[in-house]
Amino acid sequence: MFIQTEATPNPATLKFIPGRLVLDGGTMEFANRESAARSPLAEKLFGVPGVTGVFYGSDFITVTKDEGDWQHLKPAILGAIMEHYMSGAPLIADGTPASDELADEEGEFFDESDAETVEQIKDLIETRVRPAVANDGGDITFRGFKEGIVYLNMKGACSGCPSSTATLQHGIQNLLRHFVPDVVEVRPI
Repeated sequence: MFIQTEATPNPATLKFIPGRLVLDGGTMEFANRESAARSPLAEKLFGVPGVTGVFYGSDFITVTKDEGDWQHLKPAILGAIMEHYMSGAPLIADGTPASDELADEEGEFFDESDAETVEQIKDLIETRVRPAVANDGGDITFRGFKEGIVYLNMKGACSGCPSSTATLQHGIQNLLRHFVPDVVEVRPI
């Protein structure tokens, strides 16, 4: 098994590509060891000293570290990922769906009179923003729309990334304002 690694715009996060499907749909984020209890792989990764976050995309895993050096952490992370896939263990141990998309949709907020605008925003995020952000090892999902402000949830490499503010304000905000005149601003939630 050959696992590729890619740098992300976030220097504290590295993208690992195992060359096979990671999640069948959606994304999953583990921000601490307790939340990782659902996933044997995430638990193993949190067992590597210095790992502070794990994120699963469709075909990649991003790992976030503290101040540790990638040169020391990378071999242990690669070993944990390889060991997991070679063992045949499930990604999610408790049998619950791997996708956190439903949780995202349940937490959405917007006025019903803005439903058409929200659909346009969601479509642009789904078709133009999320694929680009996934290339960088992260994900961005719609959370809400109120008084012209779009609220987005940033996950994986995007969470805590030094360039995330620029991505939001210059990239995503400009894109949405261009296609949806009701959008005034974009903020992380």
